[in-house]
Amino acid sequence: MPQPPIHAFTDDALRDDDAVGVAQRLAQGEISHREVIAAAIARCEQVNPQLHALVSERFEAARCEQPPRNRAFSGVPTVIKDNIPVAGMPTGFGSQALRGQIAARHGSYTRQYQSLGMTILGKSSLPEFGFNATTEPMHRAATPNPWHPEHSAGASSGGSAALVAAGVVPIAHGNDGGGSIRIPAACCGLVGLKPSRDRHVNTAMARSLPVNIVSEGVLTRSVRDTATFHFEMQTAYRHRQLPLLPHVQGPGKTRLRIGLFDESVTGAPTDKATRQIVHAVADTLSSLGHTVVPIRNPVDAGFAEDFARYWGMMAFMVKHGGRLSLPGAFTPRALDPLSHGLARYYLRHALATPLIIKRLRQHGHAFAEQFERVDVMLSPVLSQAPAPLGHLHPEQDFEVLFNKLRSYVGFTPIANVAGTPAMSLPGGLNAQGLPIGVQLFADWGHEKALLELAFELEAARPFPRIQQSHTSKVVTRAQAGEALTL
Repeated sequence: MPQPPIHAFTDDALRDDDAVGVAQRLAQGEISHREVIAAAIARCEQVNPQLHALVSERFEAARCEQPPRNRAFSGVPTVIKDNIPVAGMPTGFGSQALRGQIAARHGSYTRQYQSLGMTILGKSSLPEFGFNATTEPMHRAATPNPWHPEHSAGASSGGSAALVAAGVVPIAHGNDGGGSIRIPAACCGLVGLKPSRDRHVNTAMARSLPVNIVSEGVLTRSVRDTATFHFEMQTAYRHRQLPLLPHVQGPGKTRLRIGLFDESVTGAPTDKATRQIVHAVADTLSSLGHTVVPIRNPVDAGFAEDFARYWGMMAFMVKHGGRLSLPGAFTPRALDPLSHGLARYYLRHALATPLIIKRLRQHGHAFAEQFERVDVMLSPVLSQAPAPLGHLHPEQDFEVLFNKLRSYVGFTPIANVAGTPAMSLPGGLNAQGLPIGVQLFADWGHEKALLELAFELEAARPFPRIQQSHTSKVVTRAQAGEALTL
């Protein structure tokens, strides 16, 4: 028998509010910071023994903090993914190869994040250095999907996604170098926006890459949380060449031309339920007055191989440069088999590195040029439903795992290379009750279009709620064939 969902939603100070809702009730004095933090800690203590999603905590410090006033999310509890520095905490990058040292101060991105007034409860789990698409590190228990604990929560921001989906916090930090916000958002029925390159402060690691593929962001349960977060982050930092992102608070009036594709660049088949849900979302957009047109996958077939080699290059950089660049004692031989395999894979192609980088930039430009013909693109996030735990575990033959990953993750990486924004939204549930995400792409600097569409879809196709998943009956199969709605 399938295990029941794991969640901590209850009638405490947090209730089932999103981050905006919690912040509003705090500002109005309806609830206190002490009550909110106590509720979040109690929820974490209830479910984290099953989720293994919080890897280190600062509960006592959080209880004692006095959050700044008049910030967008003053006093709202949150977590930070364990790959950026938080003062007073180690940074472990999800790896047994690193004994992370205690950070003396917040990293540059943490400072920007903290400018919104949130209270950090701790740090969330990820796979080793974010290289895998499931949060199953070898040295600690896996982070399961709160909807179906036999399945993966996705990665690399899997711990953050699990904590938001399970109701521990309403908003959590994530970052995305190939889908690492959008993939766990899709797996856990959440909203996840990878913003345009340079929308937020870049970490030192991102700045060091010849093609910066990493963007920071959050995982949330509502479109308004995501919209408010990205609008307010501009008060602390704004890239001069990016247009100001307005505070999007609802659907837009402009009807858009939307290009739909459902075949992965890797050639891996998209499963039936995923395809049905994506087409059901397309039908909804058409009914709202948008023009949806089928298009071929807008990425050249060579992109998959070039990105795979770049992915390997990042593992190679960690393995051979980690002793100098990582904050703590680093033991390369203790890396997991996936990291070692990726580094070896890159080494076979290392002489072609300048050509790989050149071609990746060309792929990115070619993708961005598609927005001369359409305003937005729509696709799946993943080729399949959330993977069963163990399917992508790093302790298996590298070639077997590598092929599984390339079949699973074929829709997300192009936005990282192009630097364009992309967003995962809950599309529905498949016949097993697993969340299936849909993905929207826009041109660089055009997050506004994605957020306006997201508000429309959230109203037209209300997102499934984990609190209902074990008690609700299926009311219709009409929207997406075998896909279920609650």
